[in-house]
Amino acid sequence: MPNLGGWEIVILLGLLVLFFGAKRLPDMARSIGQSARVFKGEMKGMKNDGDKADAKAADPAPAAPAPPVALPPPAAPVAAAPVAAAPESPPQPAQAAQPGSGSTAQ
Repeated sequence: MPNLGGWEIVILLGLLVLFFGAKRLPDMARSIGQSARVFKGEMKGMKNDGDKADAKAADPAPAAPAPPVALPPPAAPVAAAPVAAAPESPPQPAQAAQPGSGSTAQ
């Protein structure tokens, strides 16, 4: 890949100004810089998280035994009121439509 000289950089900048306009170039550069800072911060955070995890694995602290927990005495069983069963009624036969009943149209 050839190295870029002074004139090549000037030509590239001129083309960028023609394509995007002089007003949008600073906004684009600002957003690229902000993205790079966010990426760098995330990478540092991931590196710090890895260091903390390694430190915890290398030097585990002895766990103190938990004090016994006193449980409340069991509650007395509550007698449920008996539910009276509804008497079953025999199924009613379906009433057949009778001729001449119902509304009459005139």
